[in-house]
Amino acid sequence: MNSPNFQIRLTEISDIERLVDVARKSFLQAFTAGNKLENVEAYLNEAFTLEKLEEEWRDPNSKFFIAISGSEILGYSKLNLNPAQTDIHDPESLEIARLYVLEEYLGKGVGDLLMEKAKEFAKQNQLTYLWLGVWEHNPRAIRFYEKKGFSIFGSHPFQFGDELQNDFLMRFDLE
Repeated sequence: MNSPNFQIRLTEISDIERLVDVARKSFLQAFTAGNKLENVEAYLNEAFTLEKLEEEWRDPNSKFFIAISGSEILGYSKLNLNPAQTDIHDPESLEIARLYVLEEYLGKGVGDLLMEKAKEFAKQNQLTYLWLGVWEHNPRAIRFYEKKGFSIFGSHPFQFGDELQNDFLMRFDLE
């Protein structure tokens, strides 16, 4: 899947070091506002280390896709099949565990193509729906997912450092 300026492809082991940098930077850009810095840093040091991303990448039930231009990673997604899913654990579903785009590439079609790739991957695997969790205080992401056909169907608590936050659960049914 390509655009004139970038392509979407599966992440390779040789991409992981650069992916760590993009994962950390895009998470900081998305969540520094509205959160305590110590909670953001604690989460970064837990979820976005080289060892953690390599471990997740090696899981056969998780797939990472990157949006790449030349050697620069613009954004990425992490898709989880059951049993790697964090909440629902339905073998008929695909979890979009992460979909992050660097701030400077927001609104340039990167997220759109990452989402198209997720839907295509779900169809190829004969799944019936996609789902994701999104922080209730992230209106930009919620609007993006709603424009892509997702709707809120529930919520769940998310421990973020010393704060218990609420994530909306959103779902998209494949035709």
